[in-house]
Amino acid sequence: MASIGETLREARMRQHLDITDVEERTKIRAKYLRALENEEFGMLPGSTFVKTFLRTYAEVLGLDPHVLVEEYRATYEPRDDTELQPIAPGGGARPPRERERRYSGGGPGPGTVLVGALVAVVALLLVLGLTSGDNNGSKKTAQTTTGAKPKKKPKRKQPKPKPAPTLVTLQITPNGPVYMCVDRGLGKQVLYNGTTPDPQTFKGKKLRVNLGRTAVAVKVNGKPFPVKQVSNPVGYEFSPTGSKELPQGQRPTCA
Repeated sequence: MASIGETLREARMRQHLDITDVEERTKIRAKYLRALENEEFGMLPGSTFVKTFLRTYAEVLGLDPHVLVEEYRATYEPRDDTELQPIAPGGGARPPRERERRYSGGGPGPGTVLVGALVAVVALLLVLGLTSGDNNGSKKTAQTTTGAKPKKKPKRKQPKPKPAPTLVTLQITPNGPVYMCVDRGLGKQVLYNGTTPDPQTFKGKKLRVNLGRTAVAVKVNGKPFPVKQVSNPVGYEFSPTGSKELPQGQRPTCA
């Protein structure tokens, strides 16, 4: 009859399976699968793992797991305690009372009594030392706590508010040629007047813009600004505190 390892190996090879294939199917590490095939059961954590892995391996290969597990029990597991009992001269196991009489002696000797007394004395000294130390420690702790002044919690410094911006940055990116008129306010400097397909950037305390078309992408201080999508020109005024849409009569004309 083939051994456990030979049975597993032959069944695996008949199915043209590699160890890595079985590892993937059983989720058992390859080194444990090789240990089962080589009957190196000492490499596994214990007999419970051996029997569990044998069942799983056998089921994947289509073998009867009960047969392999029983063969492992009979061949490799240690014998029962009843089989290792000493044999009496009459041929049977020595009765329990006879074993008790053999190993039981008389009362404890004087050496045992002396050792027990020493242990009791040492334990008593340890108890007294611990309790006295606790009392001294509690007194010192009480003195320390009564004489100590409560510490004041340091005040947390409030973070300084960020200064409000004094300038506004306006970025206009046309989607094709777009007419722009940009100034710093009514009656003030004109920054741009013309039609261009190129992106333009402007800075100032106040900026007014008149756009001939709304096919543009606008950013104010780096943040996208929604431009009203209409077929007519639109105008806006931008400042560090905000923005607003300008009616037609208040838009820059750059004339």
